[in-house]
Amino acid sequence: MTSTRLIHSVGVRAMEWLWAHRDGFRLDVDVDPDVGFLERFKPVGELALICKVLLREGVAGSRQAELARRLIDHTWRDTLDGGGMLVRGQRIEPISPIPFEVYLAYKELGYSRPELERAIVLNHRLESWTSYEVAPTRRLGLSAFQRRFGLTPRPPEADLVDTTWLARTPEPWTVTTRIAYHLTHTVFHLTDWGERPEGLPPRLADYLATWLPAWLDDWLDLERWDLLGELLVVDACLPRPTFDERAWEGFAAAQQSDGAMPAVRSMPEGEPDEVFDIVYHPTLVAAFASVMATSRVLTELAHPAS
Repeated sequence: MTSTRLIHSVGVRAMEWLWAHRDGFRLDVDVDPDVGFLERFKPVGELALICKVLLREGVAGSRQAELARRLIDHTWRDTLDGGGMLVRGQRIEPISPIPFEVYLAYKELGYSRPELERAIVLNHRLESWTSYEVAPTRRLGLSAFQRRFGLTPRPPEADLVDTTWLARTPEPWTVTTRIAYHLTHTVFHLTDWGERPEGLPPRLADYLATWLPAWLDDWLDLERWDLLGELLVVDACLPRPTFDERAWEGFAAAQQSDGAMPAVRSMPEGEPDEVFDIVYHPTLVAAFASVMATSRVLTELAHPAS
């Protein structure tokens, strides 16, 4: 089995890089709304979600936990203006799910913006909410987020599972990069980002247990570090994780000395903001994979299978 120290160190370095580059989580406040005012909210929401997972699992070191809390405080206060920017985004695009998705992680961590919550409750009553066209996996995620927020999911999650690629357990050799990202997120939504592994139906867990090792090999050989990291999270969500040694060693070796994780092959070149926009997501994924695998390793050690 992969060294717990190696898995843990990936997350430690990733969090150090994220903190050092916290100003990269920025908004384009003057951009024309029609060309993507809400696009820059996505990195902020992803950061909050992964920091929430790190704090939830309780296996991070004190330095990691401190950085996670400081990153959340920084982005809520300085990037989102205490949630004011989310209110602005919701007013610009009332039916967009992005402000709601970003806000949820902060709400679950104790932050509050009542004005935004009132708008969310109102907008989710509209028929346009359920008519908003998104991929099946995204729709599943939105319904899961509604449940976590305290709203009645529309449509119910149970009605959406079978609309996803993963639920149909197709021919495993047909997986493309795009499909693979959808299947990883199907697992994330069904398990509430690893909090409830039992939320993954047994037949899907069996399918993944059979084919995930081959997919790990494929994307390791392709040096697709961002996707490999997400697949390592999926492994940690299975009833019997493999903690694939070759995949973890390759993943850790790809990480830079400052903690940055390239998305594909090696680090990109360019202006700092451009590099950040390419690298922030695989680095967040590295932190996510590290904390989930560390948590499951420690659980396995404490409660070994008979």
